[in-house]
Amino acid sequence: MNKCKIVIAVPLEQRHLDYLAEKASDGNYTCEFVDVTKLDPAGAEAAAAVADADVIIGNLPLPRVQKAAHLKWMQLNSAGANPYADPGSLPSAVQLTNASGTYGLTVSEHMIALTFALIRHIGPYRIQQEQHLWKKIDRNISVEGSTIAVLGMGDIGTDYARKVKAMGAYVIGVRKHLKDKPEYFDEQFTVDDLDRVLPRADIVAMVLPGAADTAHLLDERRLRLMKPGSYLLNVGRGSAIDPAGLKAVLAEGLLGGVGLDVTEPEPLPPNDSLWDDPAVLITPHAAGGFSLPETRERFVRVAGENLYAFTHNGSLKNLVEH
Repeated sequence: MNKCKIVIAVPLEQRHLDYLAEKASDGNYTCEFVDVTKLDPAGAEAAAAVADADVIIGNLPLPRVQKAAHLKWMQLNSAGANPYADPGSLPSAVQLTNASGTYGLTVSEHMIALTFALIRHIGPYRIQQEQHLWKKIDRNISVEGSTIAVLGMGDIGTDYARKVKAMGAYVIGVRKHLKDKPEYFDEQFTVDDLDRVLPRADIVAMVLPGAADTAHLLDERRLRLMKPGSYLLNVGRGSAIDPAGLKAVLAEGLLGGVGLDVTEPEPLPPNDSLWDDPAVLITPHAAGGFSLPETRERFVRVAGENLYAFTHNGSLKNLVEH
């Protein structure tokens, strides 16, 4: 029976490792697991394990992955696949899968938090609290009855759509290619129709991956197409919004508020003017990750199902072209 060295590069509990080992058992390989998170990342033992890996589970730095001469499959612990999916980053024979299905719960709830923080002016009220200032802001909107455009209709965007739809929003989805419309969307369009969608939305929620065709998708021209006083939030990739264009429209007061969990550049430099704009609410790429325990459980299930498929000659899910 062929041997298979599986490198675990994301912190997991022993019960998770046992689950993965069970998924890999009784298959076509004799599997050896090496948890490099418990080794010195700069040490020779970790370097040797990665160099000899057939499978990597977790987002190791690309230069280390490229030294894995026998790599057959890499399971990312992120939904985004850059830089691993960039042309030439990995040999074409390597199967690359992302963690789609892992982050819908945690990121969509963060989006809900940002949505209500924006439309109920929690940021400005916090500033007033620090100033001991008792003053109402009399310009609210409600999720119920609002039109919300969701840019990105994957696991996260669909989960957010489900939540705001349940609260009475009219939800428009925008995606790269038209597919069957999920029930939580009232309408769907492609990115080619974005100029027609933006003026209709009270809230624009972005959950787009980092890619050449999404870079500065919302430039200054498109930002100016948004409804005056509408709200913008971005939890996908900071590169999807042109920061210069965003600052220009904010300076003119065209938007009601902006919630950013991602920025360009990232981390946002301490002297960037977005930090001090009262209309902007910033969180430090905190929507995802494993801070919510259920997220790790979901990732392990995704990785386990793919590990079973890999060791039993099945088809991997969440394949990413590269």
